[in-house]
Amino acid sequence: MKTDLFNFHLPEQNIAQEPLPDRDASRLLVLDRTAKSWHDESVRDLKRHFRAGDVLVINDTRVIPARLRATRDLSGGKVEFLLLPPETNAPAPSATANTLVRRVLTKAGGVLKPGETFTFVGGPKVTLRERLREAGDILDIHCNAAEFDAYISATGEVPLPPYVRRAPGPSSDFDKLRYQTVYARNPGAVAAPTAGLHFSTELLDALKASGVTVAPLTLHVGPGTFRPVKVDTVEEHFVDPEPYFIPAETVSAIQSAKRENRRVIAVGTTSLRTLEGATGLLEATGSLAGQTNLYVHPPYQFKIASALLTNFHIPKSSLLMLVSAFAAPGTEDGIAFMKSAYEHAIREGYRFYSYGDACLIV
Repeated sequence: MKTDLFNFHLPEQNIAQEPLPDRDASRLLVLDRTAKSWHDESVRDLKRHFRAGDVLVINDTRVIPARLRATRDLSGGKVEFLLLPPETNAPAPSATANTLVRRVLTKAGGVLKPGETFTFVGGPKVTLRERLREAGDILDIHCNAAEFDAYISATGEVPLPPYVRRAPGPSSDFDKLRYQTVYARNPGAVAAPTAGLHFSTELLDALKASGVTVAPLTLHVGPGTFRPVKVDTVEEHFVDPEPYFIPAETVSAIQSAKRENRRVIAVGTTSLRTLEGATGLLEATGSLAGQTNLYVHPPYQFKIASALLTNFHIPKSSLLMLVSAFAAPGTEDGIAFMKSAYEHAIREGYRFYSYGDACLIV
């Protein structure tokens, strides 16, 4: 399948640069997979699409301030590092008790070589141990874990995606608050599960009061989820593994819903990929933990999720491929359907990407 099938033109003005003042004030495009139709609503209208017995699965990962700035000790040149989730940093042990090993994505103006040293702005010394290109570079960070956690909490920047334009430097209090879901609990993500940004505490409470079960899981989102598909053929792309944890209560809620033919509704592509990629979810007798690199594209037959709340995604991205698959499970018909719906959203001025509007596929 050709990657260009998932391309479309998005005007610059449709890319949201700021969230709306109220989390649940975003617009909502509701897509009916059976009727192949859509209509415009608001996120505040979500309550009318849920019923008692539904299980709403949310990703409670917490975004860490993962963007760090440093200078090259030899030249004074500027370097930017993006931390990757700790659970994926398996390649090398610590050099000493006071040296951490972390995997990062690196942005610099010149060629970096193993053995080169840096200094984080206002923080510890760093040595580049190994270059792994797209898999990330390996850094030796010369401090202990407590010192490093304190440093990134005080100095690290919110890892907003590149299409959200901000001046270099400390993140605003507004971005620190709004690039985080209201239910974020478990630190580890370097990108937000953005569909969850639409939920206010009041909206969640209203859904619970109506008989909806809100069931959390954790998938620590890495940058690989959002990496553009650069190959010509869809099947050649891959998605980096990301660590997940599904509590026993969530496992039980999903199993009961599937037995009783009740709906499981995923909030975001990260929740959906965890549900579909967790081996043995329907047979487990307790919690589940592991990593998933599930890459969903048409045609794909979904086993768990009945509906999906998601944002509007980047052209030629694995996320657009996933929602196209969900729009027509087991076929390739969802590609044209989603592109038509996106064309409608663009014409109507919907806001795209992380801080943008929402789409409910039922």
